[in-house]
Amino acid sequence: MTVDVARVRGQVPALGDGWVHLDAPAGMQVPEQVATAVSSALRAPVSPPGSVFPASQRGGAIVDAARRAVADLVGADPKGVVLGASAASLLERLADTLSSQWSLGDEVVVSRLDDRANVLPWTRACSRAGTAVRWAEVDIETCELPSWQYDDLLGERTRVVTVTAACGHLGTRTEIAAIARKVHALPAPASGIEPLMVVDASAAAPYLPLDLETMGADVMVLSAAAWGGPSVGALVFRQPELLDRLPAVSFDAAARGPERLEVGDAPVALLAGLAASVDHLAELDDRARGSRRDRVLTSMSSLRAHHDELTTYLVQELRYLPGVTVIGDPARRIPTVAFVVAGRTAQEVAERVADRGVCVLIDPGDQGALEVIGGAEIGGVVKIGLAHYTSRADVNALLEALSRM
Repeated sequence: MTVDVARVRGQVPALGDGWVHLDAPAGMQVPEQVATAVSSALRAPVSPPGSVFPASQRGGAIVDAARRAVADLVGADPKGVVLGASAASLLERLADTLSSQWSLGDEVVVSRLDDRANVLPWTRACSRAGTAVRWAEVDIETCELPSWQYDDLLGERTRVVTVTAACGHLGTRTEIAAIARKVHALPAPASGIEPLMVVDASAAAPYLPLDLETMGADVMVLSAAAWGGPSVGALVFRQPELLDRLPAVSFDAAARGPERLEVGDAPVALLAGLAASVDHLAELDDRARGSRRDRVLTSMSSLRAHHDELTTYLVQELRYLPGVTVIGDPARRIPTVAFVVAGRTAQEVAERVADRGVCVLIDPGDQGALEVIGGAEIGGVVKIGLAHYTSRADVNALLEALSRM
């Protein structure tokens, strides 16, 4: 099966601005059905869940629908889906909650490939709890994260291993399942608190079919804006019962399940858009059939094949252009690419291609793998990402703009 890019483009009103949008790593443009779902929820009488009148029941139904949608996206139980304002805020909350169970000398493993949003919450929590931070390093030539190094990083004091499923700066995909097997093979600690594998799938979810069980993630974090949804995030627990064993942060003392990690009233209108955005993903391949979970898997597999072909073409053509250097050469990647142009800063390149109607992102190169390879020292890097609506014509527009520099 294939994705009809022209049909998908027709569902995204923002593309009518005439620009070539290769800025997907900052969040994809919003499909019409997502915008309609949010605006419809704002117009309807909706109140926070928990009461018996219709507006409250409507609010409860929207929250439940959002949990089911996220669960269908990653193959999980809706009872394990925590909803929040953003992936970053949820990671901060998770790190704070888990750190209350750590002891002096415990260890948390983070990686140089991760975004700050999945590093700083853990390093800050470690600093407060007296817990050690151990770093998984990046191969500076390929920009891959070798899984073999975790043999030396893991030990009996490991409490959390957190890693990205795909790097939103370079496109590198990590060997999540291989790392997870190493984490879950650790002997049971004397404290009885088993180490958790926390996976940031924010950059991967827009491009890959995800399965929580197969990947071996104990907790997965998602950002709906990454695939054209509203600005909300989700934490997904593979074992929902774990939620009731964690310290609660809810203002409601009687909260159970995912509500224990949710603070304040749910953003109901945005959650209506979240459910609609997963429906949009399920419909990317209009020949997909079956349950929403089945349609998500089919559509994302079709999308992956389309993006693999387009990314291969993009990278090959970029490497042919004089003065252009593509950063990294991972064996597995999502359609996000970082590059530099000799003699020009990232700001200058972005300005020149914008003159020809192409949107690209400027990455200062001061974090993660880009910091390790000295991205900030060369004036940053240019970052681009393909979206569900990206066509070969869009890629050619970028290549043409660069060739005229």
